[in-house]
Amino acid sequence: MRTETPPTVRLEDYRPSDHLIDRVELDVRLDPHDTRVTARLAIRPNPAGRPGAALVLDGDDLRLVALDLDGEPLAPAAFRVAPSALTLPEPPQRPFTLTIETRLDPTANTKLMGLYRSNGVYCTQCEADGFRRITYFLDRPDVLAVYTTRIEADAAQAPILLGNGNNIESGRIEGTDRHFSVWHDPHPKPAYLFALVGGRLDRMTAPFTTMEGRAVELAVYVEPGKAERAAYALDAVARSMKWDEEVFGRAYDLDVFNVVAVSDFNMGAMENKGLNIFNDKYVLASPETATDADYAAIEAIIAHEYFHNWSGNRVTCRDWFQLCLKEGLTVFRDQEFSSDMRSRDVHRIGEVRTLRARQFPEDAGPLAHPVRPKQYAEINNFYTATVYEKGAEIVRMLRTLIGDTAFRAGMDRYFTDNDGTAATVEDFLCAFETESGRDLADFAEWYERPGTPRVSVSGAYDASQKTYRLDFRQTRPGAGADAPPVVIPVRLGLIGEAGPLDGATSPQVEDGVFVLDRPEASLTFENVTAAPVPSLFRGFSAPVRVDMAMADADRLTLLRHDTDGFNRWEAAQRVAARLTTGALRGEDTGAGAEAFAAALGAFLDERALADPAFAALVLALPSESDLADEIGIDIDPDAIFSARRALRVRLGAALGPRLRALRDALAEPAGTTFSPDAASAGRRALRNAALDLIAVADPAEGTALAGAQIASATNMTDRLAGLSTLALLPGEPRESALAAFAELYADEPLVLDKWFAIQAMIPEDGTVERVRRLQTHPAFAMTNPNRVRSLVGSFALANPTQFNRADGAGFALVAESVLALDRTNPQVAARLMTAFGPWRRLEPGRRAAADAALRRILATPGLSRDVADIAGRSLGDSLTV
Repeated sequence: MRTETPPTVRLEDYRPSDHLIDRVELDVRLDPHDTRVTARLAIRPNPAGRPGAALVLDGDDLRLVALDLDGEPLAPAAFRVAPSALTLPEPPQRPFTLTIETRLDPTANTKLMGLYRSNGVYCTQCEADGFRRITYFLDRPDVLAVYTTRIEADAAQAPILLGNGNNIESGRIEGTDRHFSVWHDPHPKPAYLFALVGGRLDRMTAPFTTMEGRAVELAVYVEPGKAERAAYALDAVARSMKWDEEVFGRAYDLDVFNVVAVSDFNMGAMENKGLNIFNDKYVLASPETATDADYAAIEAIIAHEYFHNWSGNRVTCRDWFQLCLKEGLTVFRDQEFSSDMRSRDVHRIGEVRTLRARQFPEDAGPLAHPVRPKQYAEINNFYTATVYEKGAEIVRMLRTLIGDTAFRAGMDRYFTDNDGTAATVEDFLCAFETESGRDLADFAEWYERPGTPRVSVSGAYDASQKTYRLDFRQTRPGAGADAPPVVIPVRLGLIGEAGPLDGATSPQVEDGVFVLDRPEASLTFENVTAAPVPSLFRGFSAPVRVDMAMADADRLTLLRHDTDGFNRWEAAQRVAARLTTGALRGEDTGAGAEAFAAALGAFLDERALADPAFAALVLALPSESDLADEIGIDIDPDAIFSARRALRVRLGAALGPRLRALRDALAEPAGTTFSPDAASAGRRALRNAALDLIAVADPAEGTALAGAQIASATNMTDRLAGLSTLALLPGEPRESALAAFAELYADEPLVLDKWFAIQAMIPEDGTVERVRRLQTHPAFAMTNPNRVRSLVGSFALANPTQFNRADGAGFALVAESVLALDRTNPQVAARLMTAFGPWRRLEPGRRAAADAALRRILATPGLSRDVADIAGRSLGDSLTV
């Protein structure tokens, strides 16, 4: 484990590598405890580097066995070696071949970085810097090489051997029980995209023909006996490939595309060239074990990793400061894919909910950083919501600004101009400047500054002139008075009592978009025949906070009449948030709650059966974290929980007859075959949302309905929804249902993850002790990242009342888990640490308890770099980024 104080890496210090590696020939002889890796590296001085510079190859916990230069052993005086580096002080000033043999113990590699063995399967994870745990190398993304990999293993232990690229040779090794397979990837790639897999795996295959006529074999590899559960993932691969051809003109470029599902994986998935490795929760699905949300996540993540083939692999990032260039761009691409596969409005709402729940608090806390950071101490800690989700929003804004046609042309130019290279944000924006003719220098500010901009808006209607003026003012928290404004596209329209005011026009609005690029600006609509309600930031056209004084009645007008689905949902959210925060301030919100319930009832009567997925979202009140974000400072999670629950009780009681009627109308007839399609999933979503509100208003009825649903459910979506509802209703029926569920799914690890998570999220005082008991459950293991995330992660990130307990017990529980996990898997431990991100916004007592927990962690001897970095930044004890 790396426990030394890491050097701070700064963007301004970037310089090209002094050496390049053109070709890599790897010979990997797999063994559970004694794997030997022979790497033959074709190296040459970089003309852009420093002449005569030493060759320093990165390593991490490596053991060197042999070292040759151009076929001759190097004298000990000609090199220096340590587990963390191999140095040739005076390398040849010409092309040469360096042959390095290292020895690894895959079974002992609990960090799950580099080459490791889990459940009998050899697997690799090399992003961001895991390849240096396999062999000494220039482990940086701007060193691209062509790889040929020979993999050898015991044929019985690992009958399947997979590598990057195309399989060019396979066979048995005469006189032994071993076999080999050789893989060649003709496309230059950085080391972080290297992969290999070896083990006993079943597979499901399908043919695919690209738009260029290339025949491709698609395959998904899973644990033995689970191939049928890979069918949906395999179908998602084919749909992703077809969509990328049609929407972005990007065809696949190898003869095979392999997906492998493994149970122990630190991330969701990894886009290794031609060999994507997945956490099995994002591959395996059947109606009996996977929910509608699981199917949607599989579809999205399969697409995300495939789309990296161009936005990340063929065009990679020059350095890790440019991480958003591959991740933010690819998130945007997978969001567009999912929107086309499902409901665009529903998916957009989901994207924004994720952004607000994860990225907005990150931007407002001690872990805030720009989309392109200026510096870092541990790169693994910058795979964040800011890089991914906010990075995607920047790409979306760019498309809004320049239009669909110029955006597609810019994407084509970006891929063409940078194919086979390591690019920068400047390269990306240059392609769009060229195709659109627009100067994007001011827009680039989005990549450079942390913090969520705030836009204040006021409106004034002049009945005599039939004009309506909107005044905008943008500010950015933490930015100085001389900080430049950002370019904010505001998609907007005007709504009247009877519907959209389509006759209203403004020369400052083009294609429904007003560009706010100054600290303050105004626009005026003409031909406005009645006092309007402004529909602002339609489709969430920019990742900003919006302040505009607006009566609940006006927001409910948007709910009834707006043509923008996102803003209809947003209107309901804003009314619910005002009612909840008003109750926290001691206001009498009874009349407002009644009006809100009446408006929701009218909405359900009109839209529920026509668009049940959207209706389910409208019924879902702002989360506790959303409300905490609204309050901003001195947050009391218990008070927020109580106020939110009180409003839910009111709505459940007022809407009760409608909710029961909806459940009856949406019930699937007996014998209906399960389908994960968007329409079917939407009907289940609304039916279960209705159950949730019925139960909070009438716990006795909710207990009966939830129990009956669990007993009669024919799919995991409905069974888990029933159990989730029952988990919020204390009593013997809950405990019996939880016990029965665990017994029924004792042999289904991914389903047990859901069981752990449901209990970790119970908002009751006994949950801390429940989580401690579950940590001793035979099915729980700190060595399994999925299990840790399901129990400890769900508690820390999705149970605000109990994680933030006033007595500090929640903080202590997570701190203990982090320290225990840090010894074996610091990367997952650091991810858990991010739950402390908003701690400074808590009320003083809780703030002190969180501070104490963080300081306890930071003071622990031997702390990993990963956890020390997060703890230090959370306390403000490290450099800004």
